[in-house]
Amino acid sequence: MTSATKTAGVGAPARPGTAAGGGALAGTGTLVRFALRRDRVRLPVWILALLLGTLSTANSYAELYGTPEDRANAVETMGSPAGLAMSGPRHYLDDYTSGAMLGHQMLGFTAVLVGLMSVLVITRHTRAEEETGRAELLRSTVVGRHAHLAAALSVAALANLVLGLLLALGLGGLGIDGVDAGGSLLYGAAHAAVGLVFAGVAAVTAQLTAHARGATGTALAVIGAAYVLRAAGDSGENGALSWLSPIGWAQRTYVYVDDDWWPLLLCLALAAGCAATGFALSTRRDVGAGIRPQKPGRPVASPALGTPLGLALRLHRGMLAGFGAGLFLMGAMYGSILGQAEDMLKDIDQLQEALERIGGTGIAEAFASMVMVVVAVVTAVYVVMAALRARAEETAGRAEPLLATGLSRGRWAGSHLAVAMGGGTLALLVAGLGFGIAGAASTGDGVLVPRLVGAALAYAPALWVTVGVAAVLFGWFPRASAAAWIVPVYAFVVGYLGQILRFPGWMNNLSPFGHVPRLPAADLDWTPLLVLTLVAAGLVWLGLAGLRRRDLETK
Repeated sequence: MTSATKTAGVGAPARPGTAAGGGALAGTGTLVRFALRRDRVRLPVWILALLLGTLSTANSYAELYGTPEDRANAVETMGSPAGLAMSGPRHYLDDYTSGAMLGHQMLGFTAVLVGLMSVLVITRHTRAEEETGRAELLRSTVVGRHAHLAAALSVAALANLVLGLLLALGLGGLGIDGVDAGGSLLYGAAHAAVGLVFAGVAAVTAQLTAHARGATGTALAVIGAAYVLRAAGDSGENGALSWLSPIGWAQRTYVYVDDDWWPLLLCLALAAGCAATGFALSTRRDVGAGIRPQKPGRPVASPALGTPLGLALRLHRGMLAGFGAGLFLMGAMYGSILGQAEDMLKDIDQLQEALERIGGTGIAEAFASMVMVVVAVVTAVYVVMAALRARAEETAGRAEPLLATGLSRGRWAGSHLAVAMGGGTLALLVAGLGFGIAGAASTGDGVLVPRLVGAALAYAPALWVTVGVAAVLFGWFPRASAAAWIVPVYAFVVGYLGQILRFPGWMNNLSPFGHVPRLPAADLDWTPLLVLTLVAAGLVWLGLAGLRRRDLETK
């Protein structure tokens, strides 16, 4: 019996309500407790990060836009189609208090993060359990057919409700003018409702494919489509497309303006419908299989699959394609407002001071340099996921059969690290290209295309250092591999928010991204880039050396 089944209580005498009499939901309560124990660190980190980020943003809005004149200037800049696409519907601008600003500019963004949290919870406790074989082992006992999905939905619902409650209490207690208790309760409820919708979406995608990554990727594509529909609708004339998006429904509560609760009923109805569909689909497939039949493979495998690098590319191609497309769109969205950057930021003193510290010949260049930090951090999320894929292959037991052949550990892990480095560089190139093309169209300056592509590629050595940190953790401290996420999180907090909040310079120097020249505002300096490259090479070598010295860990 595995430690997982012991912790879950499988093999012990059945408790009241969890025996055979419980039917398809037998054992749900036990699985809920087990899932909460497994996520005792993940969920609190997610909830606290979203809560603290929202509270700090609300305070910053109150400071940056403290007078009616400041808010009137913000209305002028955010009223453009590009500004509305980046924020929310125009009706918020009618009474642009600090609360309305929070609902307008933050609700759509944080809704995406809440959706991501919900999707990861569902796939982790449903499809991933089936993929590893643990679900089949548990269901051979008194655990009912629907218990895993019901437990996952219960945990996701609990996490979203706790987040919504904390947001309501936290925002209501700030004492900011325009952020009242009733609006704060609606603001928290809107986040919880959107989280429930995407939990239901993940409950459906988990039935469609036999792989956790495929289920997660499909659900994330739905989140992306919802955000794009919302952006397209809000920047249009009538906003009709926004009514096709649950994120658009949440924003149309017009929190802190009208405080309409009824759009959340649409979210709850869709969440219930998706959850019911997930339960129905689960009865039409076998455990471990998906509704969508797997395509038969080619009679003869590609020669590339016979090499470690070719296999790694095959495993990473879906995630790389998704991040590449997302980063291109992200760059294009920022580039579309580059021509309006000076007008948008001219009345925001703290941002003006931050841009002046960056340097450059104009606000557009400094703004582009600041945006590049965000692009690089998002790309760093990809490289951490790609670099840690080797750890996932190890714990799932798929690495051991490969290493039982003539394949060395260095070549096997090195192939994943090489794809992470090369894929991250390619993602930067694509993001810079989207930024440059849209920026050139916005400003009428075609020279921006090569300049912004070069500015994005300048962050490649910092990404390689991030991969090196993940390699060291994987090689020497495999159980602490998740600590690699500290690098992109710290880079965002210090490199982006630190510019606005005036963090001391030494804090930025602790991040590899803090040593990259802030192109296109600054001049190109090759020395820090070469040093970062050498550091990355040393970290990768050290990580591979650690992997050769330790035993494999297979769950």
